Amino acid sequence: MKSDQIETLTGTFEAHAQQTESGIEYWLARDLQHLLGYSEWRNFTQVVNKAKTACEVSGHNVSDHFVDVNKMVQIGLESTREIEDVMLTRYACYLVAQNGDPRKQEIAFAQTYFAMQTRRAEVIEQRIRELERVSARKKLTDTEKELSSVIYEQTGENKHFGIIRSKGDQALFGKTTKAMKAQWNVPNSRPLADFAPTIILKAKDFATEITIHNSREKQFRTGSDISHEHITNNTAVRNTLLNRGIRPESLPPAEDVKKVERRLTSEEKKSLKDPEKLEP
Repeated sequence: MKSDQIETLTGTFEAHAQQTESGIEYWLARDLQHLLGYSEWRNFTQVVNKAKTACEVSGHNVSDHFVDVNKMVQIGLESTREIEDVMLTRYACYLVAQNGDPRKQEIAFAQTYFAMQTRRAEVIEQRIRELERVSARKKLTDTEKELSSVIYEQTGENKHFGIIRSKGDQALFGKTTKAMKAQWNVPNSRPLADFAPTIILKAKDFATEITIHNSREKQFRTGSDISHEHITNNTAVRNTLLNRGIRPESLPPAEDVKKVERRLTSEEKKSLKDPEKLEP
């Protein structure tokens, strides 16, 4: 396919994209019908039905990607009639293209176009998850620093912090920090939290925030009082997770958060230097 054809088709496909009030991008099936070179709606609906089946087989909810709608169209000068249509997400369009007639140039283009765009969305989603985890790790670091300050302010010593944090880990995981490091293959010199998934980072942060609050409110003056409080809070958070089907010690480790942070920083620098290379 020639470059000018590709450029024209790209502009045409993007021009027909619409958005819901919540910002979700979609295409109407009757528009896509013509974009993909189908002259008959009844023939195109067969392709859409195959795409729905593919969606279901892939484990996605069909109703999340294919939404039946009706719209009014002009018939003659003074009359209108209602016809059926389908709102299609980008993923649904990709499945439709995959199930279309491969002999059509438009289908060949659409298969690549929507595959690339779907992959771009996946990459964006992955980066958002990584940013959330890096942010959660930084937040936990700040919260633990605050707890260390509270311990020093109220007991006159800061030697208790490491012990208190370890006891909190044991209450949260049902295992010692050492045992969890061995399970997750965490180097001895690195904090366990650097390899914890986001849900655990937020759980630890929440328990620590409660410990800080209650230690100040109740004016705990000994390390044992603060330690008991921290154990209680981590136990409560653990029970909440267990009640929701999440067993902290059974979760797999996440990628080294320092490595993730370096990758995000590198990608940001590249995007600022050469914005045309944002696509993966």
